[in-house]
Amino acid sequence: MTCQPPAHGVRAIVLDLGGVVLGINFRQVFSHWAAAAGVEERIFYDHWRLDDAYRQHEIGAIDFHRYTQHMTEQLGVELSQEAWRVGWNALWTEPHHRVVGLFPAIKRRYGLFAFSNTNATHAVSFRHRYADALAGFDQLFLSHEIGARKPDPQSFLDVCERIQVAPHQVLFLDDSQENVSGARSVGLIAQHTRSEQEVVQALRDTLDTIQES
Repeated sequence: MTCQPPAHGVRAIVLDLGGVVLGINFRQVFSHWAAAAGVEERIFYDHWRLDDAYRQHEIGAIDFHRYTQHMTEQLGVELSQEAWRVGWNALWTEPHHRVVGLFPAIKRRYGLFAFSNTNATHAVSFRHRYADALAGFDQLFLSHEIGARKPDPQSFLDVCERIQVAPHQVLFLDDSQENVSGARSVGLIAQHTRSEQEVVQALRDTLDTIQES
């Protein structure tokens, strides 16, 4: 992780969810689908893609039923809607407890928000499963609800406008370098975090900067 010096002027922290606050594992998704379909997992590894239909699903332009129709055509695999849904929601593992444990200290100093590329089916799942962890946020910005997704630079400006904080006063953490680059392009203080430890360190560095100032 390349750390930028935390700015004294930071007023809000915006975190990605999957891979930053919540653990994710696509292997579990493919394993569930393969078992339900009676096929080898390699079919999903070889043919499933983060394609345009995936992106349309994440901005709410198509619903889960339409997206699963697309996957049936893409993969040549027939599953019931329930089997698609159960496998899709197998993505989640556990919250990053050390990250969540810093939320009370963060909220004493900053606004705390989440901005996630996601979809309605996943959102219903993680809002219920991780209600306690997510309760620490002032607000969740979910791509399918706001109609925009990372790394679109305008999506970051939209979030900044909604929280009424200037981009240069926002610290943004994400496990995708592409998303970090999009955020930086419009002035956010953005850091690429590739593990729970890197997220914890970035947040602690920011808290320490305030204590030392």
